[in-house]
Amino acid sequence: MHVSITPEIITHIFGIPVTNTLVASLITTVVLVIIIYFATKKMNEVPRGLQNLFEMIIESLFNMVNDVTGNKKQSYQFFPIIATLFIFIIVSNWLGLFPGFGSIGFYETIKGVHGEEHAVFVSFFRSANSDLNTTLALAMISVMAAQIFGILALGVFKYGKKFINFSSPITFFVGILELIGELAKMISFSFRLFGNVFAGEVLLVVIMTLAPFVAPLPFFGLELFVGFIQALVFAMLTLVFLKVAVTAHEEH
Repeated sequence: MHVSITPEIITHIFGIPVTNTLVASLITTVVLVIIIYFATKKMNEVPRGLQNLFEMIIESLFNMVNDVTGNKKQSYQFFPIIATLFIFIIVSNWLGLFPGFGSIGFYETIKGVHGEEHAVFVSFFRSANSDLNTTLALAMISVMAAQIFGILALGVFKYGKKFINFSSPITFFVGILELIGELAKMISFSFRLFGNVFAGEVLLVVIMTLAPFVAPLPFFGLELFVGFIQALVFAMLTLVFLKVAVTAHEEH
């Protein structure tokens, strides 16, 4: 059994490495495009089938956003990014549980620390969020969106006082802490999602190695639930950060 914390490179295109997690990200995108195409291909006034399911999901997500913001204008502003993050993360997490992820691939020979050679299995597909690069990119989008919305709502100078304020030594020190806090959000976001997805991936590999038939079934159910919770937590925290960003310093 071989477990790698980093994604495996399966090929190169024009000298650019293509990892199995990148392939999984592209598959997630294609799956979402196909589903949305068929869900919106023939819109009915009385929704049914796939259209009905998607309208129910969108309405539930919007109500969740509106409950947090308490402001419909802000809800319409925040909803696209919150819904996109939630849907992309949950579909990525759940696709990683499909047959073929982690089980279809090839063997390659690598050298050990003492120069010995041994074959390791490299999967063609691996859950996108088990790659720290993917989760870090999502975290950067989340944090940067908060800064952009904060600037649009409060203005560059007013929002900038949150981080750079020379009115007193205390406010200057607090501003530095706020800046560090924004960087810490990216680290926390990325490692939380990566850690949970990667840990679930390792757990399933171990269970399927020890007892490959019946034993993994409850753990697949658990991972479905964890995948949903992680997507929801990521989206909700992003929403809270957006709300805080646009309401900061209103008391001044």
